[in-house]
Amino acid sequence: MTISLIDAHIHLDKYPKESITNITKFLLSSNIDSVISVSMDLASSKDNLTLSQQFPQLVYAACGFHPEQILPDETKQQELLRWLETHITEMVAIGEIGLPYYTKMEAIQSGEKFEIEPYIMWLGKLLQVAKKYDKPVVLHAVYEDADIVCDLLEEYDIKQAHFHWFKGSTATLQRMVQRGYYISFTPDILYEEEIQEIALHYPIEQVMLETDGPWPFEGPFAGQMTHPSMIHESASFYAQLSLKPLHEVCEQIRLNTKKFYNL
Repeated sequence: MTISLIDAHIHLDKYPKESITNITKFLLSSNIDSVISVSMDLASSKDNLTLSQQFPQLVYAACGFHPEQILPDETKQQELLRWLETHITEMVAIGEIGLPYYTKMEAIQSGEKFEIEPYIMWLGKLLQVAKKYDKPVVLHAVYEDADIVCDLLEEYDIKQAHFHWFKGSTATLQRMVQRGYYISFTPDILYEEEIQEIALHYPIEQVMLETDGPWPFEGPFAGQMTHPSMIHESASFYAQLSLKPLHEVCEQIRLNTKKFYNL
């Protein structure tokens, strides 16, 4: 018997309407309990909240601002912060938030000047909301940016942190483990050695699985629409990699996700 799992990080609102309908129908009769749909900005946050209301217990909304884009001006920042506070009880987490590693690297490679400080200040404002209302945070923070984010989490005393699709140094991973932070693996665990190495050294008690859909994957998933069902293939591979029975892996990861998001 296959144990039900939860897709801990997907951008459901970014799928075509027909695909959203098909995915939610699939969830009703599948071994995927639900999905955590994370947001890109205020409009995306509103859309995800609407989806969570349309599909209760199937779709849970995390609301925030994805860092890999131009920062909103002060007026728009305050608008989002006020909206988050108004609807805070309707979301399971603040997310997706973090720092713009890939945008920064593109700018540097192009010889452009990139100021990270405004992004750090904006992230601090979002973490303040999370702390005020005791909400978990869903983080986009990789490589050296993760160390900055860890500093901020400690500064704002945020204990419930989920680093999605994480990549980084062994030292950073050890720090995250010690602080009790969670990470999640996407379907690329099946073919990316860097991700497999992280999976081998992170405690299963702090692991979740995600798709980050509609982001497409390669390897055995090349040419396929990213779908929540893919996390079962990730779970099977993770079990083989960690030399653990599949049912134990699925039970633990499902428990982790429910505990982290208070489902």
